[in-house]
Amino acid sequence: MPDAPSAALLLSAVLFSIGTFGVLTRRGAITILMSIELMLNAGNLALISVSRSLPGGGADGQVLALFVLAIAAAEAAVGLGLVIALFRLKGSIDIDLARLLRW
Repeated sequence: MPDAPSAALLLSAVLFSIGTFGVLTRRGAITILMSIELMLNAGNLALISVSRSLPGGGADGQVLALFVLAIAAAEAAVGLGLVIALFRLKGSIDIDLARLLRW
């Protein structure tokens, strides 16, 4: 009988909630990027735990988690590039200054 993923899903929900709280309440760009990474990793934990609990132990969730990791790496590279550009232009990484980058 496959393992019940309830504990891993509860942990995943807690981590996702912490990440959401961090995105909604923080002003620093680096902290927001870290919170987004935490949310993506919580999703990975949920995918892998559900995949492991399926009959036959399918690897579908693990493959999806690899895709999420690749997307997270690309997001981190683009996000850090934007943070560096914002810091060079404004001298601060405060997210409120990012809206001044519009036309």
